[in-house]
Amino acid sequence: MGLLSSYSLPAAPPLSQTLEKSRFRVSSSFLSTVPNPSLRLFASSRSSSRAPPPMAALPPYGGGENNSPIATLGSSSRVGEVKRVTKETNVHVKLELDGSGVAECRTGIPFLDHMLDQLASHGLFDLHVKASGDTHIDDHHTNEDVALAIGTALLQALGDRKGIHRFGHFSAPLDEAAIEVILDLSGRPHLSYDLSIPTERVGTYDTQLVEHFFQSLVNTSGMTLHIRQLAGKNSHHIIEATFKAFARALRQATEFDLRRRGTVPSSKGVLSRS
Repeated sequence: MGLLSSYSLPAAPPLSQTLEKSRFRVSSSFLSTVPNPSLRLFASSRSSSRAPPPMAALPPYGGGENNSPIATLGSSSRVGEVKRVTKETNVHVKLELDGSGVAECRTGIPFLDHMLDQLASHGLFDLHVKASGDTHIDDHHTNEDVALAIGTALLQALGDRKGIHRFGHFSAPLDEAAIEVILDLSGRPHLSYDLSIPTERVGTYDTQLVEHFFQSLVNTSGMTLHIRQLAGKNSHHIIEATFKAFARALRQATEFDLRRRGTVPSSKGVLSRS
């Protein structure tokens, strides 16, 4: 009692002041327990006048790999379109980076069409390829020119490459096969290729053309690309896992990095052009 008599407790603030400073809505169940009708009306009016704070606006992007944004609202689409006509082939490629995985590929080489479908599906790119060539000789020229055109379309679609992640790294399995792909959209073309494909053909497709496809794509897109086989015995599985891993790594590299805020992803402030 002596302690209480020496110190007076601070007076509680009026209920109206407490409600005024409250950041929370007063529930209807609580209001029903307030005996004073005037006080109940006051509390109800203060509660209804305080709307909860608005949610922060979502960034103007769509969700991509690892929740990365894939395109800014109002920005022009990242699309590249190339027509390549030679005495050997006639190739038309249209590539949209911020797509949904739509593929329409007719190269005259069934296995290559199948692999391009993997590229579109797992990269979530919209890829349209129409090609005709001297496949009565072999598939070499058509395989090469399709890859050259896709690489050029990719370079067009990337534009100045501001704000992208730039780097991609993905490992993909397919049954017993496992492939690792690392790439850099640096503008410095280089291919490091380490696949051991046990057969000379998958169907009618010459398996030597896999390396040539990626070398051609690297040359025109200006990317650094490393492909490494971790495991695998089946030729079809090895090649398909390669295209799937490449698709996912390319998807990572082409998507936008919110923290970069639209700047060039290079300490030099500029990236090389192929």
